[in-house]
Amino acid sequence: MGFFEKVRGEFIDIIEWIDDTNDTLVHRFDRYGNEIKYEAKLVVREAQQAVFINEGQIADIFKPGTYTLTTKNLPILTTLQGWKYGFHSPFKAEVYFCSTRQFTNLKWGTPGPVTMRDKEFGPVRVTAFGIYSLKVKDPAVFIREIVGTDGNFTTESIQENLRGKIGLRIKEVLPETGIPIIDLESKVVNLGQIMKDRIAAGFEGFGLELTEVQVQDIGLPEEVERAIDKAGAIKAVGDLRTYTQYETASSIPEAAANPGGLAAAGAGVGIGMAMANQMGQAIGGQQAAPSQTPPPLPGFYVALGGQQAGPFAMDVLKQKATAGEINKETLVWKSGMEQWTPAGQVPELAELFKDVPPPLPGK
Repeated sequence: MGFFEKVRGEFIDIIEWIDDTNDTLVHRFDRYGNEIKYEAKLVVREAQQAVFINEGQIADIFKPGTYTLTTKNLPILTTLQGWKYGFHSPFKAEVYFCSTRQFTNLKWGTPGPVTMRDKEFGPVRVTAFGIYSLKVKDPAVFIREIVGTDGNFTTESIQENLRGKIGLRIKEVLPETGIPIIDLESKVVNLGQIMKDRIAAGFEGFGLELTEVQVQDIGLPEEVERAIDKAGAIKAVGDLRTYTQYETASSIPEAAANPGGLAAAGAGVGIGMAMANQMGQAIGGQQAAPSQTPPPLPGFYVALGGQQAGPFAMDVLKQKATAGEINKETLVWKSGMEQWTPAGQVPELAELFKDVPPPLPGK
């Protein structure tokens, strides 16, 4: 081996990129004047690809491996440079290394609320955000469409570029998923897969592969969240009419201590029962088939010893009147009455006291 060949062997050019970061997608190999020596060694590591660019035009691409650069493995660059009979050292070319590993935890979010039409709630404005993962699938397309001449392209750079794109695409796709508003938060995994399938093709146009989309939170308007909470509370209560009767009955002692006394309590009971009837009918209409025969009218409630009792049917009230448990001054109330009223002033009950003797003198 001659002296010059030995010296040339000791100074063989090595082109490689040792990535010591966790966020770099593309790195340009820096060389003064972009000059590369004859028979230079190109080292492309796993999860990398090397792209040669000649005067702004993408030429040859190398997958993982070690290469000795000659006209045989630089066919496109050879054509562009016009090397018909080989090339002289050095030659000029830019070399970009692309990391083809997966990059995770990239953030996305809808740019403003998304209007979704829901069967239960009607039009609802929804927001969503989460993370996604991707990797470079076609380095040539990625450099041409996204990187350009950036010598060090990181995930931060791509997030700025893609955040708006992925957010707008998800804003379009979200209303088309068909998932009810009330089920969105419980189906975020399914929702993420639907979004990935629908927008992955758009990423391929940038030379990227969208590997995952995660939905981390769904934002609903406060009024919708309150409606969902109320629906859950109603289901937890069960029989709304029984619950309302219990609540109104429990409120009578407290109402009796107020200036309005039992009259105010009676008004409250009337309102509570009316609400229970209306809401019970609405809920019952969804849970059971409507009956052809209306339910019997409830009897009278009676104030006995400062407590509400009943309701009692007419025959029971007659027995109580005969036994002296109630009299004309006893306060009574039933659905449809505005307030508690002495029994003797209620036409339906006045007949009960015709045959009942008055209290004994001194009693």
